[in-house]
Amino acid sequence: MTAAVALHIASPTRSASTDEPVVVRWLLIALALSFLTLFLFVPLATVFYEALRKGVGVYFNALQEEDALSAIRLTLIAAAISVPANLVFGVAAAWAIAKFEFRGKSLLITLIDLPFAVSPVISGLIYVLLFGAQGWFGPWLQAHDIRIIFAVPGIVLATTFVTFPFVARELIPLMQAQGSDDEEAAVILGASGWQTLWRVTLPNVKWGLLYGVILCNARAMGEFGAVSVVSGHIRGMTNTMPLHVEILYNEYNFAAAFAVASVLALLALVTLAAKTFVEWHFGHENRTNIQEQET
Repeated sequence: MTAAVALHIASPTRSASTDEPVVVRWLLIALALSFLTLFLFVPLATVFYEALRKGVGVYFNALQEEDALSAIRLTLIAAAISVPANLVFGVAAAWAIAKFEFRGKSLLITLIDLPFAVSPVISGLIYVLLFGAQGWFGPWLQAHDIRIIFAVPGIVLATTFVTFPFVARELIPLMQAQGSDDEEAAVILGASGWQTLWRVTLPNVKWGLLYGVILCNARAMGEFGAVSVVSGHIRGMTNTMPLHVEILYNEYNFAAAFAVASVLALLALVTLAAKTFVEWHFGHENRTNIQEQET
């Protein structure tokens, strides 16, 4: 009888895959579930409860108000512009960083991580200093009747800035792990750069790309700090959904505030479901590829 078998027989309360007792394992699981219940499930349930507490009619009336519809529309516009822009930038940056060696590569990686290190409020202030009435380009913009701050372009710029690392950061390690053998083989066989990108590189990273887009879209719709600085809080014009929720809550219009907040919560749940599906499918595809390589 080996020492491992003897230990297993002598300690029947221990897990087969860990040296920790089963009691400790269940205690950790209970603590994790308690934490999730207290800080995630209960607040989420509270949002929907408060949104529907006065009835379904009040709920839908709050969502059909002109200001609420304007906030929802502006949120979708900002996401519809910033996400594709970050998609193009993320693919280009990841392809350059993972497949080529060039001077300034480390600087580019640092700049990609910049929005993670800078507060969203600070990034919004930067745009005000650049494009505001007293900013560097403010007089020129006013002379040409171009509005960026306290208008839709400023909101789109702020949203794009805080979300542009997500796609690139998902693709860079994935492309680096895959190497450049497939691309080199495609070039040797006569493929052009665009053909290599569309038929070799992107199909290999499609699930990582989709994962990055999902995270980017979730952050774009829920962004508050940077958008709050550049929007001006003009009701019905420059308020996104998070800003509209704040205004309604400050006015003690709790039913309407939670109604709009529930839409954001639903978007978050849809994003979580899409994220889980992509993770599962990506993991399943990787396991299938490994099994095929082993056989």
